[in-house]
Amino acid sequence: MTIPTVDEILDRAHVVALPMKVRFRGVDTREALLIDGPAGWGEFGPFLEYGPRESAAWLASGIEAAWRGFPAPLRDRIEVNATIPAVDADQVAQLLENYPGCRTVKVKVAEKGQLLDADVARVAAVRAARPGAVIRVDANCGWSVGEAVAAAEALGPLDYLEQPCATLEELRSVRGILQRRGIFTRVAADESIRRSDDPYRVAELRAADVAVVKVAPLGGVRRVLGIAAHLRARSMDITVASALDTAVGMNAGLAAVAALPRFEDDDLMDAPPAPAGLATSRLFIEDVAAPRQIRDGFLSTAVLEPEEARLSGLAASAARRDWWFERVRRACAFLAEN
Repeated sequence: MTIPTVDEILDRAHVVALPMKVRFRGVDTREALLIDGPAGWGEFGPFLEYGPRESAAWLASGIEAAWRGFPAPLRDRIEVNATIPAVDADQVAQLLENYPGCRTVKVKVAEKGQLLDADVARVAAVRAARPGAVIRVDANCGWSVGEAVAAAEALGPLDYLEQPCATLEELRSVRGILQRRGIFTRVAADESIRRSDDPYRVAELRAADVAVVKVAPLGGVRRVLGIAAHLRARSMDITVASALDTAVGMNAGLAAVAALPRFEDDDLMDAPPAPAGLATSRLFIEDVAAPRQIRDGFLSTAVLEPEEARLSGLAASAARRDWWFERVRRACAFLAEN
């Protein structure tokens, strides 16, 4: 893919700041740089602590969307999961109202400063508010092996533990212990894929059952599809999720799920993609486009464009705009060199 010049990117750039309903991943306001490209809109939104090396993949993703566009879709709607931040249990029921019909719920756990009891109460509140829901929990590397196993025992039946520990070796240990104890909770890898120099090693080590893949951190829709194909061929399930994307960034995540090759299950039936973590726009007070409507737990994969009035109203300050422009320069330099 040809990389446009820094000036070409910045001439088309808009920096926005989206207020959050609740703190998520330590973020109260989500900033991102949006690119109005010749093939569509792209997003550059690496988290604030990421340096040029890691940010470069996010820029590659934004460039792909803006200058190349997305692959042809195979489906026009996809199932999504609800997302519950590490809030008090009494806030769970109200937050779930933002996700009508979602049968799968992802719950943030292992928040710094919180105890396992708070996680147990939060998951119990999900079960009470949405009986029969399939529950995933995401620890963002927050546990040791022993803590992860104890959490799996305390939290009850789960679809999977997402990134319970930091390293692949720890994930493999957790997975093995759960299997030996007859606990039918799978292990999912997120950071071990998107922040790794070798996103395929997770399959080689048999460290996880599920790969959580995110378009922006992995460098674009087409790269995600390639990684997903490799891991699926090695018996890993795939969940596509967002990195707290704006409506523009969410286009790319939806495009990735829409383009996943059809997959036959053991009964030779066309198995739909796993519910995707692509409804996190519900965590914003405002977004750059009108919210996609969740209908019976599904989202349309249609591409949305930001609205001019929203871009203007959500524009970041001049100082923040300059800060993001400098991030683009550094990330673009890294891409050019590598």
